[in-house]
Amino acid sequence: MGRGKKRVQTIIYFIEELVIDIEKYMQPNTALIYLESPTNPLMKIIDIASITKLAKEKEILTVIDNTIASPYWQKPLDVGVDIVIHSATKYLSGHSDVTAGCAVTNNKVLAKRLGFLQNAVGAILSPFDCYTLLKGIKTLSVRMEQHEKNTKAIVDFLSQHKKIKKIHYPGLPSHPQHVLAKKQMQGFSGIFSFELDGNCNSAITFMESLKLIHLAISMGAVESLIEHPASMTHAAIPKEDREKVGLTDTLIRLSVGIEDADDLIGDLEQALDKI
Repeated sequence: MGRGKKRVQTIIYFIEELVIDIEKYMQPNTALIYLESPTNPLMKIIDIASITKLAKEKEILTVIDNTIASPYWQKPLDVGVDIVIHSATKYLSGHSDVTAGCAVTNNKVLAKRLGFLQNAVGAILSPFDCYTLLKGIKTLSVRMEQHEKNTKAIVDFLSQHKKIKKIHYPGLPSHPQHVLAKKQMQGFSGIFSFELDGNCNSAITFMESLKLIHLAISMGAVESLIEHPASMTHAAIPKEDREKVGLTDTLIRLSVGIEDADDLIGDLEQALDKI
């Protein structure tokens, strides 16, 4: 607030650029720090509490995309984040039947401003979409528990497979920010990425060989969804730039559903046998 006449500069935590010393990137007119943790698709963890503390000292707003963690596993408002956003299409709905999003704050001034903008812009869900979304939220806790349970079983299987080069999942002790993840999250959710020991064609062959797991860009649904960042979500980024931050041609992101874990593992195993 109080910066209406200033040119607004936004500091963004780029998708996979984990900046540690964020203070050196701040400018006198910085108004907003935008975060994502865990990040998509490499599942890096941002120290939310430390950044919000610094931001408040400098009267800078903080916003975090909490979609991957969900409000069940991570509560950024409790550590000082000003606004939390979710793609409600994902875990909150959970059934791939709603296109929605939400911005959440416990600041009355911000809430009033956001409410005004929503009304002015007209970004209002239909009554039926609201009903569908609320119905999905009622099962959020049981779904999130099953998502994570299945994910841990699959990560354990892939960790021992000779064709898997690396796994990116904050629930693994080997994850670089595992300790931080345990500190600020109550669970590790149901999305992770892994790298195949092969090339781009290996990744495509593997995904096209899956029978139960669906090939789709979305995530956070009751059905398992898999995607190839290099040719799908991050295809617009030049190859050199992708590889600098670890987005290799063999990187695959898996959003684990709530199907039977053994069935999912069986599907992954038969597809890995094809490469």
